[in-house]
Amino acid sequence: MAIFRACFIGDSITLGTADEELLGWPGRIVRHVWAEGHDVTCYNLGIRADTTTLILKRWRAEAEARLPPHIQGRLVFAFGVNDSAFENGTQLRVPPEQSFANARAMVGEGKAWKPTLWVGPAPVRKSGQRVNPAQGVTYDFQNERIQALDQGYRKVAAELGVPYLPVFDKLIDHEGWHTALAAGDGVHPAGVGYATVARLVMQWEAWKAWLS
Repeated sequence: MAIFRACFIGDSITLGTADEELLGWPGRIVRHVWAEGHDVTCYNLGIRADTTTLILKRWRAEAEARLPPHIQGRLVFAFGVNDSAFENGTQLRVPPEQSFANARAMVGEGKAWKPTLWVGPAPVRKSGQRVNPAQGVTYDFQNERIQALDQGYRKVAAELGVPYLPVFDKLIDHEGWHTALAAGDGVHPAGVGYATVARLVMQWEAWKAWLS
């Protein structure tokens, strides 16, 4: 039986926005491993609209509060979609090179501290998506920009020696994923979409190694 606490650090896709079961993919994974007899605690540290710049500022303090030295702690990073958005149609929220630098800093620090995994960003609906998170604010998402970040993140992960799961390639032509996005808001899927991501993570050899 595996016994550890895991912090899932990221954005609204990590949090599970639009999930009618309020679990997201981290909650579904931990529910499954509990059913298998493992004692795994899930701390979901996803925040809506967070970019890598924002996550970099907060993740370590939030994780340290939940992973004291005397327990077995694990880290799972998942971010990037928000970096790719144009805010109010004029300004990219985080330029790619800054996004890669942010990712290298936080995932590298994470690896030096605790066993670490990295889940890549997921696609939005194929035609792109505009959302209005607040009055006077719009975010425009396009899969071409998300894919470019995913490819850059893979290189950073390889440099750091951190296992990376490229879910973009697995979901971009996945009919069920796009059906779930249509049932959500085009960026965040309904619960069945989060279940799809959870299955991808649970089938990942790097995740399964934590349970062996």
